[in-house]
Amino acid sequence: MKRSVSASASAGPIWVKPAPGSRKPRFSRELIAEIAIRIADREGFEALSMRRIAEELDAGTMTLYHYVRTKEDLVDLMDDALMGEVLLAHGELGRDWMASLAAIARGTYRVFARHPWALSALRGARFSPNSLRHVEQSMAAVAHAPFDVAGKLDLLGIVDDYVFGHVFRTGEVKADFADAAPSHELLAFIAEQLATGQYPHLVALREGNETPAATWTRLARLMTDERRFERGLAALLEGLRRTMRPARRSPRARQRPRA
Repeated sequence: MKRSVSASASAGPIWVKPAPGSRKPRFSRELIAEIAIRIADREGFEALSMRRIAEELDAGTMTLYHYVRTKEDLVDLMDDALMGEVLLAHGELGRDWMASLAAIARGTYRVFARHPWALSALRGARFSPNSLRHVEQSMAAVAHAPFDVAGKLDLLGIVDDYVFGHVFRTGEVKADFADAAPSHELLAFIAEQLATGQYPHLVALREGNETPAATWTRLARLMTDERRFERGLAALLEGLRRTMRPARRSPRARQRPRA
């Protein structure tokens, strides 16, 4: 399911405001959201502004305010676009709640792994059409799980915690380990510390005559391997299946129908 959102809204969400009314508008809200996401992916969310979007579209900044009036509305549009990417195609959900929930978890993970900045930058976005569709799909995924409503919400929340935690942690590792080689000074400091004998388990991570830089790179690759996500997801779902208590059937539901 979708991460938590802010309930506050100054003038109502953009979804209740009519789009520009010309017969053939030059731009659209969807296009503006697409360009905004592209800029955030390439340059970081901090680089995003209406002026920067206007430059990308070869348009005047004031022209775009005809379509999107506030930064809050822009965030809502971007969030809706990303939630649209999360949505599964028709037919991908079935009666097997574990397989269905795994499909939603994988889809969510892959979208936010492509756009890791969105976890914090779009926090506070208001519920949108695609948000509601995603929640509906999430509830459909667990519809046949043998748990009551509270249990089904537990399933969705626990899996969400895993998915978003994995995205956040993988993003940190990539930023700190995988995307940039450690400096010579940092490697020298680590080597000096390991030589003290206080870190035997860390020393054991080295393979053969590996250089510190090679060990660093290998461990970063292992920690960001997508197969770790799959192993963890399978273990989590199996653990939930084994440990969660099925909903009790009412006495009336257990009665056999009379002939």
